Amino acid sequence: MFMKLFPVILTDNGPEFSNPEAIEFDEDGNRRTYMFYCHPSSPFEKGDCEVNHEFIRRIAPKGKPFDPYTQKDINLMMSHINSYARPKLNDKTPLFVFALLFSKEVASYFGIEHIDPDKINLTQSLLSQR
Repeated sequence: MFMKLFPVILTDNGPEFSNPEAIEFDEDGNRRTYMFYCHPSSPFEKGDCEVNHEFIRRIAPKGKPFDPYTQKDINLMMSHINSYARPKLNDKTPLFVFALLFSKEVASYFGIEHIDPDKINLTQSLLSQR
């Protein structure tokens, strides 16, 4: 399933991606994805995910560490972000499109839940209410 969901990973040179072999291969040495790096200071090379970064930074501003956040906090943040309709998706949500392509069961595996449009919160107050 990993290879189906992530056939290619396009990323920056952040420390979380400093060991590509650990991501590209499983523990038995079988390839599960291909990883490629963008050029430094070239966010346009991965433009679509930059929109998500902008949403994340509305909730958790740049310079604020992620250490205090739990996985539950991150899932809540990503549930709100992925429940926000996008013009590029014909005003559908990323969560809706993902579930359409891969199933609701696979979507639920990631801990992301649908948030009603009138309850979406893309501000710092989302995680400060925890």
